[in-house]
Amino acid sequence: MTDGLNHNGRKQEKVPGFQLEIERREFLKMGLVITGIFAGGSILSLVSNVRNAYSLDAYRNEYQYKPHYAMILRQDRCIDCKRCMEACVAANSVPDYGWRTMILKRRVPKSVDQKWEFIPILCNQCNNPPCVRTCPTQATYKDKVSGIVMMDDKKCIGCKSCIMACPYNSRYYNEAKKAIDKCDFCFATRLSRGMKNVACSEACPADVRVFGDLSDPASRVFQLVHQLQKPVWVLREEVGAKPNVFYMKG
Repeated sequence: MTDGLNHNGRKQEKVPGFQLEIERREFLKMGLVITGIFAGGSILSLVSNVRNAYSLDAYRNEYQYKPHYAMILRQDRCIDCKRCMEACVAANSVPDYGWRTMILKRRVPKSVDQKWEFIPILCNQCNNPPCVRTCPTQATYKDKVSGIVMMDDKKCIGCKSCIMACPYNSRYYNEAKKAIDKCDFCFATRLSRGMKNVACSEACPADVRVFGDLSDPASRVFQLVHQLQKPVWVLREEVGAKPNVFYMKG
């Protein structure tokens, strides 16, 4: 990413009171210094099986969403083509200065055949979302049916407390809406209109993003999250947000 430019190569605009580009860089720095399987630490908390962090009983009893939308990102398959980002912008009218999903990258030291590795990020649609707890007007809330963390633009006063509370730096202030904006798993633009997949997953040529219903044992996302052959991890498991976005390799 070039200094002063956003991911589209255009001049980065500053949102009053919140410099998105600086925050992204800080998140990237943090990710490179204290990541788990990605670089050695605790941001990516590796678990041998997701049951260690989220038991099936918890999903069935405490988080009874149906459908329970979730995504698993097969991180090492990402080729940084940015088609996911382009599809998200087109589907959700994301302005140049904002983002709902993006890809972080770092150079792999002493790599023989892979110079870069990439990590897609987006709102983690947490089961225990800090953003919801901190919002003074209940503008951001957990949908009681699907579990998606939503925004009610009419209630938002632009205080940005949810931005500061988000462990994943996945919100921005939308000047046109005069409200905070974020990924909603394409609920407003696709899911609520009967579509079954989100724009970023549909556009990915490498099958990195697997989206689906975690309450359905027959769904692909459920089977990948609960398989035993490969490690599954979540971002910043230690903060207790209990994300519905998971990561694995392969």
